[in-house]
Amino acid sequence: MIKPVFKDAQDWEQAELLMQPTLIRVIDHLRQTLETSPWQGQYEEVLEPYPGYHLHLRRQEHHLTLDLWDLCFQICFLNYHPHPFQESQTERDHIVTLDPTLLNDQGEVDWHTLDDKTQGLIQRIFAALPDGVEA
Repeated sequence: MIKPVFKDAQDWEQAELLMQPTLIRVIDHLRQTLETSPWQGQYEEVLEPYPGYHLHLRRQEHHLTLDLWDLCFQICFLNYHPHPFQESQTERDHIVTLDPTLLNDQGEVDWHTLDDKTQGLIQRIFAALPDGVEA
């Protein structure tokens, strides 16, 4: 997992506002999808390199691990990529941009947009699983 870097305090505050609701939506959409999927899921609490959770997906001989913070970061930030940065990349490459559509004009969470974006990501993940299994 890559720890995001924010360009200023306002971006940090907005990300703080979004992370808990995003995590809740991710877990809820994963639960709903697993209810109708042939894949089995098991959560694991991890402490390194950052406290969080992994979801281990299994089906027959296939195994995939999802980092829930990575999923949240993909939803919250426009330019977050879950693959580790190469050593040659600079600090500037770690700076993330918050998705402004996730907040309404009052600076509050836009629940509808957050839910739609979360659902879309979870659907794409399950659609890309081996054996063409779709959610």
